[in-house]
Amino acid sequence: MTNMDQDVSANETPPAPRKPRIALMGEFSAGKSTLSNLLLEDRALPEKVTATRLSPVWITYGTEPAYREDIDGTTEPVSIDDIESIPVFDTRAIHVSMPSEILGICDIIDMPGISDPNMSPEVWQRVLPEVDAILWCTHATQAWRQSEAAVWETIPEEIQQKSLLVVTRFDKLKTENDRKRVLRRIKMEVKDTFRNIFPMALIEALASRNEPEKWKTSGADAFTNELIDVVFEIAEKTGFVPKPAPAKVTVRRVRARNSAAIRSV
Repeated sequence: MTNMDQDVSANETPPAPRKPRIALMGEFSAGKSTLSNLLLEDRALPEKVTATRLSPVWITYGTEPAYREDIDGTTEPVSIDDIESIPVFDTRAIHVSMPSEILGICDIIDMPGISDPNMSPEVWQRVLPEVDAILWCTHATQAWRQSEAAVWETIPEEIQQKSLLVVTRFDKLKTENDRKRVLRRIKMEVKDTFRNIFPMALIEALASRNEPEKWKTSGADAFTNELIDVVFEIAEKTGFVPKPAPAKVTVRRVRARNSAAIRSV
């Protein structure tokens, strides 16, 4: 390295600390909305609205009004009740805030479904460079279709290695042999392109937040524990120190990890 290179490096401003950014992705009806509701303990959007056919919905901690970000970076306030009227191709992201505990440690970006022929992949690709990890939802009875595999191949390896594959509606597979067969096929096809794979019964998980045994059998306990590990590992690299958020607990261990992080500062 030359003296000039050293001077440039010394004068570079380090990036500001920021929360990890976790994207939800998958095909239409793969369970993204249900997973979002589970993590947030509430709906980020009105009940009849799905993020599948919207621009990316970027959800952060807070109570500020929603706004849309244009592809040129300009912003304007929007009504959450009229969110479906927002022009998709001219909107980089729709920003929504809510006081959910998980949002105290990361942002969640709900991406549109990848299988809509009327929506260009550019809609979600514009935001992908800002994503740290992905929670990819695949339906157990049609798990890991060729269309999913084709899109996943385009995801940078750095993101893949921190991402989790969520096999939703796993309870729809009625026999143990079926469950083993599906998981074996998925593992063979995705190889090592995900950090881990989690079969889940999302509806059961939603109904069992306060029932530890059912929470475990739904697959939610193992999944959320791994997700928290992923978030804190990313936070170490982004320089973000999580702070406790005043919402009720959804993801176990959030408060314990928050407290430990704060004590270490």
